[in-house]
Amino acid sequence: MSLSGRTAIVTGSTSGIGLGIAEALVAAGANIVLNGFGDAGEIEEIRQRLESTGVRAVYNGADMSKPDTIEAMVKEVEAEFGAIDIVVNNAGIQTVAPIEEFPVERWDLILAINLSSAFHMSRLTVKGMKDRGFGRIINLASAHGLVASPYKSAYVAAKHGMLGLTKTVALEVAEHGVTCNAICPGYVLTPLVAKQIPDTAKARGITEEEVKRDVLLAAQPTKHFVTTEQLGALAVFLCSDAAASITGAALPVDGGWTAH
Repeated sequence: MSLSGRTAIVTGSTSGIGLGIAEALVAAGANIVLNGFGDAGEIEEIRQRLESTGVRAVYNGADMSKPDTIEAMVKEVEAEFGAIDIVVNNAGIQTVAPIEEFPVERWDLILAINLSSAFHMSRLTVKGMKDRGFGRIINLASAHGLVASPYKSAYVAAKHGMLGLTKTVALEVAEHGVTCNAICPGYVLTPLVAKQIPDTAKARGITEEEVKRDVLLAAQPTKHFVTTEQLGALAVFLCSDAAASITGAALPVDGGWTAH
């Protein structure tokens, strides 16, 4: 399955799920635009590693909470590559707190980064996709786009909103060779999640393996973490011609979590 000649932007792709999807798209031949925060040296190492495979790889540090910087990134990428064929809206943050204590500024920021950024990326790129008769928009929702958990009001609201946005965009572009789908991962053992395990084990007086099995994976019947490679493979498939009739879908990759 070749994406040679295609250009993809993956937001929040300097680590974790976003990086895994970026790596998969590059392996399929796509040029890549990395985006996200992190150590400049480490990001440059990632960029060079991806570019060494023979594709073009660039980094843009647009702040996904700010519409003007999102628009500037889209214009820069279009000027440099000529077109944006694939958009993966992955950028996201999390805050956990009871609703009555939830920090208002964190609610606003989570909605901006986890939901509004996907709206801005879609509105700014979809015309070009329609004009060229090809485009793929992939929104990283979550199992929390389908079911809720306590203390995550902003995150759950944003991810549910992401599914509504996905369906609406899919209907609007359905006749133009453009698809829009949402991937809904369960727990993925990203560096961010891995860092929480020792602290959780200490706080609860249990082993790290027990944290993984009985806390993080309690809702996942397979008792296995989803991998970034699995998510990347699905993203590549959704970008292929074989997936042209898949649009407006919410695709769980959650070890059976939402089958309950």
